[in-house]
Parts: sequence; C-alpha cells; structure tokens
Amino acid sequence: MLQTFRNLQQALDDKPHILHLGRLFSETVLIEVDGAEYYLLFEKGHLVSVTEGPSRKTPWRFALRTDADALARFWKDLPEPGFHDVFGLVKTGRGRIDGDILSLVKNLRFFKEVLALPRATQGEGQ
Repeated sequence: MLQTFRNLQQALDDKPHILHLGRLFSETVLIEVDGAEYYLLFEKGHLVSVTEGPSRKTPWRFALRTDADALARFWKDLPEPGFHDVFGLVKTGRGRIDGDILSLVKNLRFFKEVLALPRATQGEGQ
C-alpha cells in the first residue's frame, strides 16, 4: 500500500491539469487503510512526501479511513457503484472522512482525481 501511495508522486507530476487544480492546496492528508496510517504531504498540488504512521506528532487537515478491499475496488478501471467515489465509500459504510471537511470540499476535485490516479496504472501492465 505504501508503494502505491508513493507511486502517486510520479503519476501526479505527469498530470499537469491535476497539478493546476491543486495549485492552492498545501496540506497533509491522512489515509488510513485497515488501521495502517499514511500521511500524504502536498505543497501547491505536488505530493512531496508519503510517510507511514502511526504518528501522533504529524498534524493532518482531513482523513479518509477505509479498508484495503474497498480501496482495491475503488482503484479498479471501472469501479462498481459505491466504490467509484470517495463519498460513495462513505455512503456504503466502507469509508469515513474526519477532520476539516471544508478543506476537503474546497479541494474536492483535486483530491478525488489524485486518489483515483492508480486506476490509470492498473490496466497498463495487462
């Protein structure tokens, strides 16, 4: 899982339209998968570091908490209903969002597109 999040760095750098969406986003986001914590540090839309937790010293703006199966289904090329979107995960009870929801909503398209980047790389090796 850690490597998937680290691969987001290169994938994001190859997508100038997503970088443009996130040009005002400089925050740390917590992604928790089955209790494992990953801190994604963004600066002006660029993912500058991915750190594995847990850490009580790393402040984060908002968090997405889910399970590995739900995330794998989210990352399919054509996700099924309920797994196609961050809020779909929440609605089906497979995800939870904590923290500053306003920060998420202000940058929703950017965050959703960044989190969906592994979808594009799933089919490349097949």
